Amino acid sequence: MSRKKLVRFKENELNPNVVQAGKPIFESIKGNWNSSQFHNDKPLVVELACGRGEFTVGLARVFPDQNFIGVDIKGSRIWKGSSTATAEGIENVAFLRTQIQQLDQFIAPEEISELWITFPDPFPRDGDEKRRLTSPKFLDMYKSLVKKEGIIHFKTDNTGLFDYSLELVQSRSDIEVIGFTHDFYQSEWKDDHFGIQTRYEKMFSEKGEKIKYLKIRFKS
Repeated sequence: MSRKKLVRFKENELNPNVVQAGKPIFESIKGNWNSSQFHNDKPLVVELACGRGEFTVGLARVFPDQNFIGVDIKGSRIWKGSSTATAEGIENVAFLRTQIQQLDQFIAPEEISELWITFPDPFPRDGDEKRRLTSPKFLDMYKSLVKKEGIIHFKTDNTGLFDYSLELVQSRSDIEVIGFTHDFYQSEWKDDHFGIQTRYEKMFSEKGEKIKYLKIRFKS
C-alpha cells in the first residue's frame, strides 16, 4: 500500500465525519444518524457509490437544512470528500464506509428521506445482475429504508444499465416513475443536479456520452 493511502486512511480514522469499522459509532449508528452524528433532526439524504464525495458535499453546500451521507467502500475516495467538508467547515455531511449491500445494517427502516444512486458500476454481464444497484434485491432494500413517498434519483452514463433499470421499475406496481430521460442536460430535469457535476460526469459528457436520469418513488 502506498504511503499516500496510508496517510489518508489514518486521517479517515481521526475525522469524525467518517463512519467506518473500528470506530464505536460504527456499531451503533443504525437509526441514530441524526442524534449521534449530526445532532439535529434534519432530513437525511443518502448518496450511494459516492466515490470522491463531490456530489454529496455539493448537495450539503446547497442544502444546509438537510443532512447528507455518502456511502462507498473505498477509503481513499471517501477521504477526498471528508477532507473537503472538513476544510470548508461543512458539518451537515458524513461518509459511511461499507459495502452498499450491507446498507440496511447501518440505516434503519424509513430513516432516509431521499436517495441518490450516481454512476454505479453497471455490471453488464447477465450473471452479475444481482450486483447492480437497481436490481430487485436492492430496490426491495431501498423500499424499506426510504421514507414513504421519498424520492429516489438514479443517474448513469451507461445505456444498458439505464434501460435495464427503467424496464424493471416500470414493471413494478409498487413504484411510481416520476420522470426519466436519456439526455439529462437537454431535459426538463436538468436542474435536478443543482449545478453539481462530478469529475467523472464531466469526463463522460466531454466524451459525448449522454447522461441518463430516472426519478422514482415507492407508492404508499
